[in-house]
Amino acid sequence: MTEHISSVETIDVRFPTSRHRDGSDAMNPFPDYSAAYVILRTSTGAEGHGLVFTVGRGTEIEVAAVRSLASMVVGQPVEDLLRDPGALARRLVGDSQIRWLGPEKGVVHMAAGGIVNAVWDLAARRAGKPLWKLLADLTPEQLVAQVDFRYLRDALTQDEALDLLRTAATGRAEREQRLFADGYPAYTTTPGWLGYDDEKLARLCKEAVADGYDLIKLKVGANLADDVRRMAIARAAVGPNTRIAVDANQIWGVPDAIGWMGELAGFNPYWIEEPTSPDDILGHAAVRRALTPIKVATGEHVHNAVMFKQLLQAGAVDVVQIDACRVGGVNENLAILLLAAKFGVPVCPHAGGVGLCELVQHLAMFDFVAVSGNLDGRAIEYVDHLHEHFTDPVRIKGGRYLAPTAPGMSAQIHAETLTAFRFPDGPQWSAATGA
Repeated sequence: MTEHISSVETIDVRFPTSRHRDGSDAMNPFPDYSAAYVILRTSTGAEGHGLVFTVGRGTEIEVAAVRSLASMVVGQPVEDLLRDPGALARRLVGDSQIRWLGPEKGVVHMAAGGIVNAVWDLAARRAGKPLWKLLADLTPEQLVAQVDFRYLRDALTQDEALDLLRTAATGRAEREQRLFADGYPAYTTTPGWLGYDDEKLARLCKEAVADGYDLIKLKVGANLADDVRRMAIARAAVGPNTRIAVDANQIWGVPDAIGWMGELAGFNPYWIEEPTSPDDILGHAAVRRALTPIKVATGEHVHNAVMFKQLLQAGAVDVVQIDACRVGGVNENLAILLLAAKFGVPVCPHAGGVGLCELVQHLAMFDFVAVSGNLDGRAIEYVDHLHEHFTDPVRIKGGRYLAPTAPGMSAQIHAETLTAFRFPDGPQWSAATGA
């Protein structure tokens, strides 16, 4: 009998990070890092793992969206899915009834991405390779076939994408060796959460520099006087040569972003991240024009490749920030990486959360080996939260991500963690409720 997908299970798993203000920022003061966790099971007992990152309330809605899409996957031949994950991605995203709830944005789009990522995890496990290596070993023609160019051709054609990938093929083996030898640059947000007091901020900034990071990030936007004080503390702690990025998490309108950042400019911020609504392409462009040479970065809440295309066409960003769980999975992130390469804009992925570091490292490393071919101005975000719950956690040394070697997308969570933190009936939550 042909191997097929026998079930799609999704679990609401939440971690009480709000208790210590881990992850706190101007828009999310008390987040509980959470995930709609996805397990694809095949009729032969194989599994693929994925997840959709959330911050607490509403995770049950994401779980429901995954379950709604599951019927389009269960029963499908595994061989067909692994030969062409892009066909599944187009089917999930393009379904005429589900699409009405998007299209290509929000809860249902992220649910599709969680399933697509689980398929790629299964494919990489079946191939015995980490996902970044599986992708890097595909031919330019195979990679381009995984991208839906329908809405992108005015900025990037199939032929242009093929040219980019064929050009990057030169030196691919050497870059892979360099990746294994040196790792991939990281930057850390661990010191910068808004809920931390000044002593903790200073201590964590100094520790970050000692650990090898040359770029740290602080959350800003709740109170200007506090931001000025905190930037002064951070700059004194790290010295003049360590870069400090700041992240407003969409709290400002355009005039507010320009004025607020003018007050922080004396501390030499490297970039301002999400200075305004992620949907405001022209607003980002206006902020960038006003604040040069401070860079503008965005992407963790950008819905899809079309919006990234417009940000790049409008000259609105200096840094593209992909997210492994925001858009429609690996396939759409491949499109975004190709767009960024076409426009010559570096990619610095958003990470942290639950599993975001684990997943997105594969996309960034694939980009270095097989798409952009360089590390100039690039780093993956790192936050020291919750990695112990994964069977293949990220490894950091000297401020750099070490290349994962285990087969898959590094998405699998320990079974005991799923039991303990399952919401609302897991022991970690039922005990808290009882208390």
